[in-house]
Amino acid sequence: MQYAARFSIYAPLRLLALMALCITTFITTAYADHDGQVHDHDTDIAHSEQSLLTPANIQTTSDTSVATTSSGDAIQQFVAGDFSKRQAMLSDWPGSVESLDSLVEFIANDELYQGNSGQTYLLNADDQLFTYPDKKETNDWPSDLSQITLTNALRSALIFGQAKVKLASDKPAQRLQAVEILADNIDQVDPAIITIAAANEDNAKVKNALTALQARIDFKNGDLPTQITAVNLLANSDNPQVLVDIESALAADNLDASLKAALIDAESSVSRRIEISTWTGHIFTGMSTASILLLAALGLAITFGLLGVINMAHGELIMIGAYTTYMVQNFFQAYMPDMAGWYLLAAIPAAFLVSAVIGMIIERIVIRPLYGRELETLLATFGVSLILMQLVRMIFGAQNVEVSNVAWLSGAYQVSSSLVLPYNRIAIIGFTVIVVALLVYLLNKTRFGLFIRAVTQNRQMAKAVGIPSARIDMMAFGLGSGLAGMAGCALAQVGNVGPDLGQTYIIDTFLVVVVGGVGQVWGAVLAALGLGVSGTVLEIGIGAVLAKIVLLVLVILFIQKRPQGLFALKGRFVE
Repeated sequence: MQYAARFSIYAPLRLLALMALCITTFITTAYADHDGQVHDHDTDIAHSEQSLLTPANIQTTSDTSVATTSSGDAIQQFVAGDFSKRQAMLSDWPGSVESLDSLVEFIANDELYQGNSGQTYLLNADDQLFTYPDKKETNDWPSDLSQITLTNALRSALIFGQAKVKLASDKPAQRLQAVEILADNIDQVDPAIITIAAANEDNAKVKNALTALQARIDFKNGDLPTQITAVNLLANSDNPQVLVDIESALAADNLDASLKAALIDAESSVSRRIEISTWTGHIFTGMSTASILLLAALGLAITFGLLGVINMAHGELIMIGAYTTYMVQNFFQAYMPDMAGWYLLAAIPAAFLVSAVIGMIIERIVIRPLYGRELETLLATFGVSLILMQLVRMIFGAQNVEVSNVAWLSGAYQVSSSLVLPYNRIAIIGFTVIVVALLVYLLNKTRFGLFIRAVTQNRQMAKAVGIPSARIDMMAFGLGSGLAGMAGCALAQVGNVGPDLGQTYIIDTFLVVVVGGVGQVWGAVLAALGLGVSGTVLEIGIGAVLAKIVLLVLVILFIQKRPQGLFALKGRFVE
């Protein structure tokens, strides 16, 4: 009886103690779980941000790096890993900078997937599935295909992991991209990282970017003398974000007088620099537009000046050059995929030859019987333009076709924080300069050029001295048409390629020829520059429609004042 009483008293206490022990054990196990099954969200984010919040991470390798025994490249290892492994890989990426950039691109485009057995796949927007890394299309879809996405913790780790890898790169462009990534996440960056990176940096451009980033951090977090020093340093910047920071600081109450004066001076300086960079970009865009107009107008300047033919099919010859570029691209992708990135080098001469041959056929069949009857040639070539557009619609369809930019012309050259120049437009300007130089040499230094100038200045006298004017007419028309084809090849890199491509540029092309002077190359150059740059500037101020109207009015007034254009033909027997 006494034993039973003692049991009845201590049994509840023992039961409570046992429950407390179980709960304590469960909580301890959950928080000590290293397999990623139970995680606290704030702890994950803080953990992932450690990748670049400590200076030691720039030079040392984390103990949590992925084991080298994993199979496949870095992207395959990332896809096959669990949460902890992916986080560790992003903090210390085991692959190259290019592979990490590819991972970022795949995830951003929602292309990266994992099969039910851990395989890596790429799924594009057209629902085509490709194996990775060989990137071969497959019809054998896994039964369980899951997309690789990032949680907030992994996304934060990816941002700083990418910056860390790029900071360690031996390429200044990569290190500059790392500074840009850090600048976009400035509130989470330890200033000591910038100090160490700047001390080890030997490239002036990257060092200046690190110094500017350090100044922004000092301005946000430093004491009053440090802030004033940082503001004076930031006054030499043209970064729009710096201007936003300065304007936000000026809007604060109870601002120190010396700091306010420094902020006002910096605001004026940064605004002026941004405006200069912006207008430099506008002028560059205008020069790029002028280059395209010049390429399109050079051929018309020759044919119009030599033959006196108003060729309304010139725009369609530009279109043919663009479609030839499209065909060459498809040929390289189908039969020479390893060299697909270099298709443009073959497309330029192909566009010239195809357009030149078609132009000579048009001259031989349509234009030659109508010499001396300008109105009839206008109507005939207009009909030819309609026929060419309809043929293209029948062969390629009415929709635009896709001409991809080659890899070595993708991207842009960043002159400063607010001035970026696309590589493809830089290439078009350089290509136009080369074409103009070759054309000037051809017209002034070769026998063929001498014949063209002779026929242009006095056809009857040229015939009298034995120049085969009919053959020169056909070859000159072919030359002008080939130049139009090369213009189409250049246009395919910056705009849409469709059956109506030529109609977009034909009017502006005639304006360039008329303003520059019939048959004058240098006149076409100056006219294209004037119309291209002024048109771009007017569009900024008054819009595209009003800019076109104002430009046409100015051209009409110019022609009334100087009908022969900027440069007139010389000679006693100019027709």
